[in-house]
Amino acid sequence: MSDVPGGDGPRIAYLGTSWFAADVLRRLVAGGRAPALVVTRPDRPAGRGRTLTPPPVAEAARELDLPLRQPERLDDDEVAAIAAVRPDALVVCAYGAIIREPLLSAYPLLNVHPSLLPRWRGAAPVERAIMAGDDETGVSIMELVEELDAGPVLLQEREPIAPDDTYGTLAPRLVDLGSRMLLEALADDPAALPATPQPEEGVTYAEKIAAADRDLEPSAPARVQHDHVRALSPHIGARLRLEDGTVLGVRRTRIAEDGSLELLEVQPPGGRPMSYADYLRGRSR
Repeated sequence: MSDVPGGDGPRIAYLGTSWFAADVLRRLVAGGRAPALVVTRPDRPAGRGRTLTPPPVAEAARELDLPLRQPERLDDDEVAAIAAVRPDALVVCAYGAIIREPLLSAYPLLNVHPSLLPRWRGAAPVERAIMAGDDETGVSIMELVEELDAGPVLLQEREPIAPDDTYGTLAPRLVDLGSRMLLEALADDPAALPATPQPEEGVTYAEKIAAADRDLEPSAPARVQHDHVRALSPHIGARLRLEDGTVLGVRRTRIAEDGSLELLEVQPPGGRPMSYADYLRGRSR
C-alpha cells in the first residue's frame, strides 16, 4: 500500500460536496487519514445575491491545505488526475454526482451513506427517515456500484432517532458515527473487508427534498406534521399556507396534551424567526 500522509494505511482520494461530507473530511484528517486529493463540485451561485460560492468540501479542503479539484464532470482528465496521486481506495460521501466507469472498477470505492441500507437509498436519507417517523437510522459504509446506493455493505451501525430529534440534532451524530466507521474501514486494507449484499426486501428511496415537500398538510395527523417539521429543521424549513395566502415558515412544533399540533417557532415572509405567540400578537394589532 502507498504511504499515507500522517500515518500507515491506504492512500485515498476523497469525493464529497455537502457540509456532511466536509465534516467527515475534517475528522478523517484529524484521525490521520488525510486524502492525497479532494474532488468536489464547482462553485455555484447561492443566496439572494446569487454570489458564486464554493461547496463546503472545497472550503474544508482549503482550510486543511489539501490538494483540491472542482470539475464539472469526472471526465478522462479527472480520472487521470485521480490516478496521478496513486490512491489505494476512493472514499465517497455526499458527492452529488454519479460516478461511472472507469472509476467504479479502478479502485475500491467506499461510500459513506447515513441510513440503514437498503432503507433510504438516495439523496435525503436523514430527512426522509425523520419524516417517516422512523425510530432509528444509522450509517452504512458500502461499496459503490452503478445502481444507486445498492452496493454491498461493508460496515453498518445503528443510531436511535429520539421523538423530538430534528435534522439539526441527528445529522451531526451521524457524522460522528460515519467518521468513526470510516476510520475503522481504512485502518487496514479496505478491499479485505467482508462485503454483505443488500437484501432485495426493504428497499426504500429517499428522494431529494423538493420545494413542494416543504408544505405541511393541515389535515394530516399532528404526529405526521410534527415529524415533517423535525425533518426539515433548521436547514430547509417546513411551511404552512394560511387561508389568507400567507406562507408561514414553521421551525419548531410539539404535540400538545390533547394530541393536536402546537406551533412554537415560526418565520413570517421576509422576517426573522419568532415565537408563534409573538407572531399572533403582531397579527392582532
